[in-house]
Amino acid sequence: MKLKKLLSLKGWSTVLRGTWKYLISPRVAIGDKLLFTIPALLYWVLPDVMPFMPVDDIGVSMLLMAWFVSRMDRKYPSLRSGR
Repeated sequence: MKLKKLLSLKGWSTVLRGTWKYLISPRVAIGDKLLFTIPALLYWVLPDVMPFMPVDDIGVSMLLMAWFVSRMDRKYPSLRSGR
């Protein structure tokens, strides 16, 4: 995700919708869904794994969502989120 899109509300709404779309889609492999859910859940449950990182839980989750959606857009182009 480019910096300009990273700072726009429209870009983040696309990321949020895309994340949800890929997580509920039966055409996306379980392993791909776990690539997002396991690290996100672990970071929320165990935030002290990186105690000296000045990044909030929401920020880490949003960056993880942006990475997940861009990866899934490339892997599953037929399910690509609306842009």
